[in-house]
Amino acid sequence: MTSRRAADVALAASTAAAVASAGAFAYGALVERNRFTVRREHLAILPAGSRPLTILHLSDIHLAPWQTAKQEWIRSLAVLEPDLVVNTGDNLGHDDAYDAIEYTLEPFRGIPGVFVHGSNDYVAPRFKSPFTYFSGPSKAHRAPDDLDNARLTSFFESLGWLDLNNTARALEIRGSRLELFGVNDAHRQWARLDKIPGALDELRENVGWQDEDGPESVSIALTHAPYQQVLNSFVTNGAQLIFGGHTHGGQVCVPGYGALVTNCDIPRKQVSGLSTWTHAFKSAHLEVSAGLGTSIYAPFRFACRPEAVLVTLTASNMG
Repeated sequence: MTSRRAADVALAASTAAAVASAGAFAYGALVERNRFTVRREHLAILPAGSRPLTILHLSDIHLAPWQTAKQEWIRSLAVLEPDLVVNTGDNLGHDDAYDAIEYTLEPFRGIPGVFVHGSNDYVAPRFKSPFTYFSGPSKAHRAPDDLDNARLTSFFESLGWLDLNNTARALEIRGSRLELFGVNDAHRQWARLDKIPGALDELRENVGWQDEDGPESVSIALTHAPYQQVLNSFVTNGAQLIFGGHTHGGQVCVPGYGALVTNCDIPRKQVSGLSTWTHAFKSAHLEVSAGLGTSIYAPFRFACRPEAVLVTLTASNMG
């Protein structure tokens, strides 16, 4: 092959690669990040004889006021008629998204729910190079006073949702008794794991279930960021099912390989989906959502569709 021919081949190859890269970027930015989907999971963890219980898991909405398609899609999830809504944080993606998030979640008013916060429920996103996402877990850069977290929390509570940030609460739904506990954002070191044992003790002393006939309670835990320390603590404190978000499922995945990063210390293979977390000879089901949004400064997903998750809990086969 002549040097001229070799140069032409190299130019054609580099051009094809550039075109393919541009096409992948356009797909990720314009198509995939708006291909919302509902992932469905089933777990048989309720006491024998219990009625099925459906849980809608919403996470990492990162809502901006102009994202009307996302708003309408989330609103449409009300037709699923969940028995419980679980929200694992990072609802806001812009400092003027309060009206938008209230409009988006209004159809769930009156449906029992629980929530914990992520950092983007306190702090507005800031511009940084999207490539820093692949250099490891993101770092905090500003004080947690940018967003009106009190307004967001008040709205959630007006919907009838319970705040689980560093505390525990109880619910009885369709005959199932649920012990629910959670922590604030571990990614910002706001998770007070030391408070969980006392919160659970106080719940059990006051809820009154131990004085009544009825099924055994089911323990469910929430965290925004599924750091191993948090998951280990949850398992130690008796969680049977753990909900988390934060990872965006990796946001950019390679087909056949999976997520490139997790934005925390959870193993890549557990960056999204349903798995089992084991610690000190105990285990819990771990449900990590790939989330519904991205930062407005990194509006891109590849091989990682935005998702809500519908988990159906059913009775165990063991009586």
